[in-house]
Amino acid sequence: MITAQAIFIGFFGVAAVWFGVVVFRTFSMVRSAIALLFSQTALGAMFLTMQAEFLGVLQIMMMATEMSIMAFFMVMFMMDPGGMGKMEMTHQKRLSWIVGLASFVGAVAIAVFIDWGPVATTVAETAEQTEALGLELLGRSMLIFEMAGVTILTAMIAATSVAIPPMPSPEKTHKDKV
Repeated sequence: MITAQAIFIGFFGVAAVWFGVVVFRTFSMVRSAIALLFSQTALGAMFLTMQAEFLGVLQIMMMATEMSIMAFFMVMFMMDPGGMGKMEMTHQKRLSWIVGLASFVGAVAIAVFIDWGPVATTVAETAEQTEALGLELLGRSMLIFEMAGVTILTAMIAATSVAIPPMPSPEKTHKDKV
């Protein structure tokens, strides 16, 4: 018998795939960013449905921030962020189809033909799982996450400062007028 949890996982899975397709079907970079946000939010909702609350909330929060920043930068720097010029969002279509189909067949083959071992009969409570994940992230992986965060922030600041033209100094403007 299908449970409500399985129905919601299926619904959010289909929504994630649908919005993933919409990313490449729209002409607007901003709409594409929003569709990617919805796709990743549906993935976060799948985590929440599977009772992995920490991962679900983290996924949704990270993607909301990331896609907002991405849409902001697209509006600033893209030639046609609104998609009025009907720009093509896909490139190398034949190669993309071949790689996509091969990846799909490979993923299905792995899911079907790999021995996944016995099903877990007992699972730790949600709070224990979250605590174990937190200890892992704050333990040996903390330096990696901190370095990644600082690197991304540095890249964003550098990209913004390179893209903004320098303002003329007041002394130079005053000398040009005299």
